[in-house]
Amino acid sequence: MRLGINGAIFLLCGFLLGCTQEREVTGPWQLDNEQSRLSFVSTKAVDVSEVHRFSELSGSVSVAGEARVAVELASVDTLIPIRDERMRELLFETQTFPQASLAANVDIDGYLAMPAGSSLATSEQIMVNMRGISAAFSVDVLVTKVAADRFVVASLQPILVSADTFGLSDGVEALRAVAGLPSIGGSVPVSFVLSFVRLP
Repeated sequence: MRLGINGAIFLLCGFLLGCTQEREVTGPWQLDNEQSRLSFVSTKAVDVSEVHRFSELSGSVSVAGEARVAVELASVDTLIPIRDERMRELLFETQTFPQASLAANVDIDGYLAMPAGSSLATSEQIMVNMRGISAAFSVDVLVTKVAADRFVVASLQPILVSADTFGLSDGVEALRAVAGLPSIGGSVPVSFVLSFVRLP
């Protein structure tokens, strides 16, 4: 599979399918938001780490194998409403940059050939775009063919994303200042589990 993330935050996270070797139409595929997750870990004051997530993801894989995932940055969920608001306004600037996106080209035939219930560990390249800045990441993923109409793609290990890469360093500093913290880490591990279901 060829995958792409920003982000996410994030992952992201990677993806699937189109036509069988007999040319039976088996796509497109839609991301199932309820069964998917993109999370990241922030570290403040040197050794205090917390897990956060984005609750709104969307995406699809075309019959040609073009995978796309969009992350609604305003859906950041840290379990603390005031911190969510500060991240939206000071870090992500969601009024101007509402989404991060992931893109990939998928090896359709290889994943269609997998028997239901089987998994494949592989390394893939993903492209992440955030704030108009694109960056490529090599991601170790586990692809599981849950059933004939569902695939799950999960990161095997976190993806390290630097704030500098996507122009977020000023936002990190603004968060640190408003919260009165001695430090906030400028690099975050991002993990994902992305579930895709075949459309009728």
